[in-house]
Amino acid sequence: MSELKSLLIEIGTEELPPKALDDLAAAFVAGIVDGLTKRGISADTSNAKLFATPRRLAVLVPHVATEQPEQTSERRGPAMNAALDASGQPSKALIGFAQSCSVTVEQLQKLETDKGAWFVHRAVKPGQPTAALMQEIVIEALKALPIPKAMRWGDHDFSFVRPVHWLVILHGEQVIDAEIFGIKSDRFSRGHRFMAPEKFDVVSADLYQTKLLEKKVIANPIDRRNKVASVVEQTINALGLAFVEPVALTAEVSNLVEWPVAIHGTFDQAFLDVPSEALIATMQNNQKFFPVFDANNKLTEHFIGVANIESKDPAEIRKGYERVIRPRFADAKFFYDEDRKQPLEAQLEALKSVTYQQSLGSVWDKSMRVAELARVIANRVGVDAALATRAAALSKCDLMTRMVGEFPELQGVMGRYYASQGAKPEHADVAQALDEFYAPRFAGDNIAQGKLAQVIAVAERVDTLAGIFAVGQKPSGNKDPFALRRAALGLARTLIEAKLDLDLRGLLSEAFALLPEAALQAGLPRGKDGKTAILDAGARRTELAAEILDFILDRLRGYYADQGISGDVFEAVRAVEPATLSDFDQRMHAVVEFAKLPEAQALAAANKRIGNILRQADASEIGVIDSAQLEAGAEADLHTAVTAASSAIKPLLATRSYVDVLKHLADLRAPVDAFFEGVMVMVHDAAKRRNRLSLLAQLRRMFLEVADISLLHNVA
Repeated sequence: MSELKSLLIEIGTEELPPKALDDLAAAFVAGIVDGLTKRGISADTSNAKLFATPRRLAVLVPHVATEQPEQTSERRGPAMNAALDASGQPSKALIGFAQSCSVTVEQLQKLETDKGAWFVHRAVKPGQPTAALMQEIVIEALKALPIPKAMRWGDHDFSFVRPVHWLVILHGEQVIDAEIFGIKSDRFSRGHRFMAPEKFDVVSADLYQTKLLEKKVIANPIDRRNKVASVVEQTINALGLAFVEPVALTAEVSNLVEWPVAIHGTFDQAFLDVPSEALIATMQNNQKFFPVFDANNKLTEHFIGVANIESKDPAEIRKGYERVIRPRFADAKFFYDEDRKQPLEAQLEALKSVTYQQSLGSVWDKSMRVAELARVIANRVGVDAALATRAAALSKCDLMTRMVGEFPELQGVMGRYYASQGAKPEHADVAQALDEFYAPRFAGDNIAQGKLAQVIAVAERVDTLAGIFAVGQKPSGNKDPFALRRAALGLARTLIEAKLDLDLRGLLSEAFALLPEAALQAGLPRGKDGKTAILDAGARRTELAAEILDFILDRLRGYYADQGISGDVFEAVRAVEPATLSDFDQRMHAVVEFAKLPEAQALAAANKRIGNILRQADASEIGVIDSAQLEAGAEADLHTAVTAASSAIKPLLATRSYVDVLKHLADLRAPVDAFFEGVMVMVHDAAKRRNRLSLLAQLRRMFLEVADISLLHNVA
C-alpha cells in the first residue's frame, strides 16, 4: 500500500520581480498540482500551500502517495468488419496491430459499442514511484510559469526568471533526486540573506515553514503581507495617527522583504507646499514608502519605510531613507515652482510638436477636435459650452509640463493644480474637469462626477474611438496600444451612470466629420491593386460607426454581467437597437424586472413562436386588422386586450416607463395562451389568415417597443 507523505518543492533564486511574484507562485502551485493529478498520484491537492518570498518559490502538498496506482491502458485496433476476412481469418491490419502491441491476435480483446465493434489491446502495468516522476513534474510546472522576461546566467543554455541557486525536493523526510537548471536537489535551504545566511537542513517537508521562521523568513505570502501592514500600522499609531493602507503598495512591499521591519522617517515640512499627489507618487512608486496622513486625510511630513532586516542601528536606516527622499522631493518642488511661472495655456503651442497619430495629426489637433465635440455635447446637456470648450482645449496641456514629464501618472492631476494655482487661474469648474475627465482611470473607479468633466470625458473618448478606428488601428488580440477597450467602457459607463441621453451614433458621425481627410483615407479598405478604395468615405463612416457601436456594446456585456444581469437579457435589449446608452440601460433593468414575473416564461415562448410564424409568412399578408373578420372567442378577446394594452402603454413609452410597459404586457398572457390554444393562424381562408397574422404582428411590435423578449431564456 502506497504511503502518504507531504511533498515539498523549493526553488531558491536571486531576488524575484515583486510585481510578478504572486502570479509566479500561484502558477507554480497550479503546475505541481496538475502534474500530480495527470499522473494519477494520490494527494491532498485541495490543501496545497504556496510559499513565496523574494528569494524562493515553494509548494507543500499534503498526503502525497509514494507511487502511482496501477496504470491501465486501452488501445483500439481495427474494426471487426475490417479485422477478419471472409473465412474469419485475421487480416494483415489485425496482425499488424497485434504485433505493434507485442501480443498475439488471440490475446486481443473485443470492444462492442452501439456504434460498432473493434479489437482492442488492454494492458495493466505497475505504477511508477512518485520519486521517479518528480523531476518531470517540476520541469513541466516551471515551463508553464508566466515569466515576464527570462534571463540566462553563467555559461548555461537554460533560462529562468532569475538565476537559481538551490533546489529542495522532499517527500516526507526523504530527498527526491532530481536535477533542474544544473542544480541537484537536496534538503539544504537558506534563511534570511543577512540575518541567517548559512544554509540549513530541512529535516522534513512538514517542518519547512517553521524552520524558515527560525531563520527570519516569513515564507507564507499572506502572513508576510499581514505583517507588513501590521508593523506599518503600529508605527503610525505610535505617532497618534491612523493608518490608511494603500493595498497595492502593501502587496508590492511584502514581495520585496522576507522579514519586514518598519522604519519611521520624516521630511522637511516645506515640501508639503508641493501637491500631495506628487509627493505620494514618488514615495510609493520610487521608494516604496508608506505616506502618513492626519485625521483630515491631509499628508503629513512623516513616512514609513519597510526594511528587510532587524538592524542594530535603525537610526542609520532612517537617515538613509530620509537622504534618498530629499532630492526626489526637491526635484518635485522645482518642477512645480517652474511650471507655475506661466499659465497653463502657454503649453498649447508646444502640443503642436507632439504627434498623436500620423494620420490624425498632433496632440494639439486632437485637443481642438475634442473642444468642438465638447461644445456640441455641452449645448445638448445644458452645460456651459464656453467652459466646456475651454476645458477641452486645455485638457492635454499638462503633458508638456516638467512635473508630468517626470511623473506621467500625474497627468490630469497637475492640470487641475496649474489651472487653479498657476500664473493665470482658470474657472474652478474648468480646473476640476482637467483632472476628473480621465475617470474612470481603472477597473472599479467611479466616473467623473462634475457635469463639465462628464462632457469632456465623452468628447475625449468619442474622438479617440472615431480616430483610431478610422485609421485602421482597432485592437487586435491582446494588442490595444491606444487603450480603446478602456476608452469604450469609460464612455459607456459615463453615458449610462451620468444619465446623458446622447445619440451615440450621431456623436460618432460628428466626430468623423472633424477628422482630417487623411485619416479617413488611411483607413479605407483597398482593392487588389492596393490603391483603389472599395468604399467611398461616406459608406466607410457608416461602416465604422457600426463597428464602434458593436465594440462598445461588447464591453457593456461584461459591465452588466458584473451586475449579475444575464446575457440573454442583454441580447434582448440589444436586438431593438436603442438610440442612446442611457435608454439601453433603462430597458435592461426593465427586462430584468419583467423576467422575474411568473408570466415571463410563457410570454417569451409565445413571442418566439410569433416571430417564427411571421418570418415564414408573406410580408404582403400583414397589414391593417379588419375587426369584421375577427371570430368571437379567443381571437376577438386577444384583439381587445392588445388594443387596450396599446393605448395604455403609449404614454408610458413616451416617459420611458419600461417597467410599467412590460407589466401591462404581462397581463396579455392569458389571452395569448387562449389564442394559441384555440385559434389556427395559417388557415386556408386568406382574409382570416391575413387578419390573424396582422394581429400577431401588432402584438410583436408592442413587445419590441422595449426589447425582444423572445430571446429570454433565464426567466422565472
